[in-house]
Order: sequence, then C-alpha cells, then structure tokens
Amino acid sequence: MSLFEAMIYGIIQGIAEFLPVSSSGHLALAQNFFGAAGHGGLAFNVLLHLATLVSVCAVFRKDVFALIKGFFTLMKKLFTGRIRQGLDSGERLFVMLCIATLPLIPVKLLGLDEKVEALSSVSWAIGLLLIANGLMLFLSDRISKGSVKADSGGYLRPLGIGIIQAAFGILPGISRSGSTITAGRIAGYSREEAVRFSFLMSIPAIAGACVAELPDLFAGGIPEVDVLPMAAGAFTAAAVGFGAIKLLQYITKKKSFAFFAAYCVLIGAAAVIADLVI
Repeated sequence: MSLFEAMIYGIIQGIAEFLPVSSSGHLALAQNFFGAAGHGGLAFNVLLHLATLVSVCAVFRKDVFALIKGFFTLMKKLFTGRIRQGLDSGERLFVMLCIATLPLIPVKLLGLDEKVEALSSVSWAIGLLLIANGLMLFLSDRISKGSVKADSGGYLRPLGIGIIQAAFGILPGISRSGSTITAGRIAGYSREEAVRFSFLMSIPAIAGACVAELPDLFAGGIPEVDVLPMAAGAFTAAAVGFGAIKLLQYITKKKSFAFFAAYCVLIGAAAVIADLVI
C-alpha cells in the first residue's frame, strides 16, 4: 500500500465514520458495482478506527475528562457507601453511556453483526436502507425542539437510544450516528445534545469493535506492517474525522440535515435502479 493510497483511505474513513450517510452502505455499494478493494488489511482497519476514536476524544475532550473523573468518583462512592447521596453530571453521563452500550453486547455475542453482513452483497437492499436512512434524517429535522440534557432526564432514554443503535446501526445503509441522533431527538434531546450523546456513544462502540478484532489480528502472530503509510493514513483519518465532527456540529446549530437526507435518498434510489436494471 502506497502513502497516497493510505491517505485516501484515511480521508474516506474520517468523513464516512461521522457524517450520517452510512459508511458501511457506501463501501458495500463500491464493492458490488466497482469491485473496490478493502482497506489493506485488518491491522490498518483497526488503526483507522482508533484514529477516528482520537478525533471524538479531541472534540469532546471536556466530556471525556468528565467521564474519566466520573468513573473514579463513582467507584469511590460505591466502595464508601456514599452512592445514596446522588450522582453528579459526570457520573450520570458515565452511567448513561454504559446503559446505552449494553444492547451492543448481545449483538456481538450472538454474532448478529456478522449475520447481517450478507446484506452487503445485495445492492437493492442497501439502496432501500439508504432511502430509509434519508427519510429518518428528514424525520429528525421535523421533530420539535427538545430541552433534555444528555446527562439528565432518566436512564430509559439512553437505553432506548442504545437499542436503536444495536438494532439499526449494524445494517449496511443505515447510519449509526444518524439513527442515534434521530432516536435522541425522539427521546426529547435538543439537536445539539442528541449529536453530543451520539458521538459520546461512539467512543465505547469504536473501542469495543477494535478490541473485538484483536484476537483475529494476532491469531497468526504479530503482523508485518508498512509503518509510514499506516501512520500517514491514521493521521489523515484523525484530522479529517476531527473536521467532519466540527462540520456536523456547525450544521446542527445553523442548518438542517436536508442535504444528507436528500443525498441518501438519491444514492439509494440509484442503487436500487442500477441493481434491477444492470
């Protein structure tokens, strides 16, 4: 893999991971119609995901620090019997993220994410899911403004959002961020808070996915890697991912998701037509 190819993959990863257009759906369509190759190995794939994880942590560093502090103070309260005194915002946010992540555990243990991969070879099905993703984004724009903060409002909301992530985020054509943002809006979060909670949810999701890949990664021993291309790809993914998150935050405050919604509907319709006609 050349340096240029690695940087291209980094750009694609940084954009597709965070914008609500379904990276898995686009990659599957590219493979089906154009025979596009993969990322250049499992090690590189894991590294790119870790790079985008760095992007999320950099943008939401205040929340990440609050989560780390909340974890330790929560453990202290549990072991000292002071848990009845209540939780502060960082502790509540940590608990809410744990609750939101719980539905992903049975999905991974049962291998449901691997089972739905069969859809990746069916272009018309991916097209329909992309259309559904676009309609979901249209719906998100039309939900009345909520006022619930991401670190308040009870624990059923994050559980519901987590169920939506587990049920729909694994489908090629349905955006993880788009589905969780829409679920957050339905749960009563403002657009800004829904986006914030969605991206914070991506931290354990991405980290967990990378950890799950480690047994396969090292099954044949420590892989040989091209250090410079991989480092360039990872740096590019982190930088572009940072910019993509900032762009989505700007759009969330100033504009609607109409562009992303229309794009998904058009691409989805084109995929359905192309698969049925060609």
